[in-house]
Amino acid sequence: MLKELGFTPITANDGNEAIEIIKSTPDIAFVIMDLTMPHMDGEQCFRELHIINPSMKVIMSSGFNEQEVTQKFVGKGLAGFIEKPYKYSVLKEAIRKITS
Repeated sequence: MLKELGFTPITANDGNEAIEIIKSTPDIAFVIMDLTMPHMDGEQCFRELHIINPSMKVIMSSGFNEQEVTQKFVGKGLAGFIEKPYKYSVLKEAIRKITS
């Protein structure tokens, strides 16, 4: 879906790998991150990522409902949320909101 939207996705297997990628790839436009990941969950990864780059836009993705998840990030700079499973149109709109 990201390729269809004109982006070149970079994937990480877990939160630790995501942080290493962020450290070594300064031109990442935004991050779509799952709340539940091995080794480092989305909450911890989000905190670490914002230490490295406080202006990084992060869309959190989860099977949990939006209110449940976004409550954990109030005032912390979360750019968006998409509930899994999501459709192309939902992803497109979430990205449009943070890149416009």
